[in-house]
Amino acid sequence: MEKLSKIMNYVVSIGILMILVSACLSTGAHRSYKRYVAYYPYDAIIVPGVPFENGTWSEIMKMRVHWATHLYKKGVTKNIVFSGSSVYSPYIESRIMALYAEQLGVPKANIYTEERAEHSSENLYYSYALAKKEGFAKIALATDPFQGSFLRGFAHKIKLDSIGFLPIVFDTLQKMELTTPEIDPTWAYVEDFTSLPERENQGKRFLGTMGKFIEYEEGDHPKEKRRRKARHQKN
Repeated sequence: MEKLSKIMNYVVSIGILMILVSACLSTGAHRSYKRYVAYYPYDAIIVPGVPFENGTWSEIMKMRVHWATHLYKKGVTKNIVFSGSSVYSPYIESRIMALYAEQLGVPKANIYTEERAEHSSENLYYSYALAKKEGFAKIALATDPFQGSFLRGFAHKIKLDSIGFLPIVFDTLQKMELTTPEIDPTWAYVEDFTSLPERENQGKRFLGTMGKFIEYEEGDHPKEKRRRKARHQKN
């Protein structure tokens, strides 16, 4: 229990840093949102997960879920894909976020959960793959500017060139009533849980963040895409 508490304190510290850096990136986020919102409605938005502990959500999870709910209610997106496995706490992050979103008024039929991802790069790819399998064509990423900035570069790296980016606009978020509804987290709880830091050392977690362990769908690996592009150009 003490070891898990130290892990969560570390996660909370990183979360606070993300909020501060995200605020510094807010001008760029506003420009990105203005550019990509023009192409609405999106079939689905991808929302990466955040650890859940002590029976309530963190400020970062609250921001991401409220922002996703806002985009749904404004008609910017038709569906929401929450992403995340049980990584730092024994709760499947995507399920927790889905429960909150449903309580905030998003219909259950329009909420999807991707439950494999343990790193932000996996949040993006596995959710994108899930959305494509569901028949969604227009897809966007909706998260805080800090994470969005990294994942935008990663999306370019793995050739997800068609994805849109709808980062949180803090000026808009500050005008919203960020309530905290009650949920029953039982559906998201995992028995016999082992946290990611207990399973992977820091070096391996870094490689995971960079997408080294993604299990790509057939034809989706960036090297395969480059080879196809080269063959096309040659012909």
